[in-house]
Amino acid sequence: MLKLTKKADYGLIAMRHLALAGAGNASSAKEIAEAYSIPLPLLAKILQRLAKTGLLESLPGSNGGYRLMRHPASITALEVIGALEGPVLLTSCYTVHGECGQSGRCTVREPLRKVHEGIIRLLGTITMSEMSESREGGDAGSSGSGAAVLSQVY
Repeated sequence: MLKLTKKADYGLIAMRHLALAGAGNASSAKEIAEAYSIPLPLLAKILQRLAKTGLLESLPGSNGGYRLMRHPASITALEVIGALEGPVLLTSCYTVHGECGQSGRCTVREPLRKVHEGIIRLLGTITMSEMSESREGGDAGSSGSGAAVLSQVY
């Protein structure tokens, strides 16, 4: 079964929260963790990783926290997931080595490549702006948007 890790899931939740906070506004790890019942130590590590990769800015001090480094429309779900988990790989066919024990007689490599590329393409079109426009409960706006498709799958 294809499933996001908790790190990726929590990272997307935090990025959506920060997109909703608005341009230049910061939120603390504690604030985000409490809002979504996410374990604070795990969320703190996720936010630090997102800051290290340049998606977030970490603001020190008592009024500090995290804020988006770019406009939410320019940050994709693929970037967030990649920053936390590395490349999205459906099967071992798509690693650097591109081989497995069945490579010589595999009959599903090409169909799986198409599925893999479709997933990458979809995640690359879903922006934090789109995710922040979707309402709780699954109605994500127009049925053709990447966020709408993700909310139906997710």
